[in-house]
Amino acid sequence: MTPPVRTALVLDVDTGIDDSLALLYAVASPEAEIIAVTCVGGNVAARQVELNTRAVLELAGRDDVEVALGRETPLRKPVQIAAETHGPRGLGHAEPPPPRRPLSERHAADVIAEAARDRPGEVTLVTLGPLTNLAVALDREPDLPHLLRRWVLMGGAFRAPGNTTPTAEWNIHVDPDAAKACFAAWAEAEEAADAAARPIPKPLAMGLDVTERARFVSGDMVRLAVVAGCTPADAARLAGPGEVRMLPIGSVRVDPIVAFVADALRFYFEFHERYDGFYGAFLHDPFAVAAALDPALVRTLPVHVDVEAGPGLAHGMTVADWRGLTGRPPNVDVAIEGDASGFLDRLVERVGAFAALRAAAGGPATAGAQAGRAAG
Repeated sequence: MTPPVRTALVLDVDTGIDDSLALLYAVASPEAEIIAVTCVGGNVAARQVELNTRAVLELAGRDDVEVALGRETPLRKPVQIAAETHGPRGLGHAEPPPPRRPLSERHAADVIAEAARDRPGEVTLVTLGPLTNLAVALDREPDLPHLLRRWVLMGGAFRAPGNTTPTAEWNIHVDPDAAKACFAAWAEAEEAADAAARPIPKPLAMGLDVTERARFVSGDMVRLAVVAGCTPADAARLAGPGEVRMLPIGSVRVDPIVAFVADALRFYFEFHERYDGFYGAFLHDPFAVAAALDPALVRTLPVHVDVEAGPGLAHGMTVADWRGLTGRPPNVDVAIEGDASGFLDRLVERVGAFAALRAAAGGPATAGAQAGRAAG
C-alpha cells in the first residue's frame, strides 16, 4: 500500500472540548505530521490551555510533541474565557491524568516562525483559537505568508450569524485586533507578490457557515465506541437524551480515550441542548483540522476579508467583500460548503480505530508511539 502524502502541521489551540477532539483527530490521522502544538488563551485561560493540551497528547501517547505557551492575553482587550461552554477547566466533565512532560521553554510565536523558516513551503499552520500567537509571530517573522505552505483557521462568520454577538464568532471576538493584523498581513503579501515568485497561498477560513453543519450527536458517539471495540450494549448507553445522559459504563469506561471523549462531549451536549436546542455538539475545530489535511472536504470562494476591531455592534465581525466593492484583491479562501457527514464519518473511524489500537497495544503511550512510528 502506498503511504499517504503527509502534511506537516503546527496546531495553535485554546484547548477546550472541540480542540481536544481536533488533537485526537490529528494524532489518529496517518497523513498528519504534528511538528508542534502552540497554546493561546480563549476557551479557558492560557495556563489551563497548555495543561489541557499536554494532558490530551499524553493520553493519546504523543508526549513526544512539543507544546509551547504563547501570549497569555489578547493584544488590547481584556481576557475572555468560555467556562459555560467548555467547563471550568475546559474539558467538560473529563479529567485526564495530569501531564508529566514539561512545557517547552520556547514561546509559541517563535515555534511558529522557526518551523516555517526551517521548512519553507512545507508547514501548514492550523489556528483553532484566537489569533494572538499568529499576530505576534508575524511581528517576529513578517515573511510568514510566503514561508508557510498554508494557514488554515477556524474562525469567523461570513454568511452566517455570530455565536458570541449577532455578528461575531468567538475566536475572532476574543482578539479582533490580532485577527485584523493577520488578515492584513496576507492581504499585503498578496498585493505585493511578485508574479514570478511562488504564489502566496490564501488562508482557508473555516467559519461558522460550515463548521456548524458538523453536528456530532449521541448516535455518532455510539458508533465511535463500537469502532473502538467497546461492547454494543455498553455503547448503546451513550445514546441519550433521556435518563441516560452520555454516561459511559463497562468497556466504554475502561477505554481511556473513549471515556475521555464521552465525558468531554457530555458537557458540550448539555451546553448545546440548553442554548441551541439539540443534544449534540458542533465540532468546529476537528472539521478545520480535517480540511487542512484534505481541502476537498470543503468548497471555497476567494474574497477580501477584514475585521472590525472598533466598538459597537459589529465589534469582532469578519467583513467579507463578496461584491468586490473595496477593489482589494481576495486574501482568504472562505469555506462556503463542506462535507460534514463525510468529515463526521472520518472522525468516528479514525478516533475509534486509534482507541482500539491503543487498547491492543496495552496503553496510551505504547499506542501513540506505534502510531508515530507508523506515520514516520
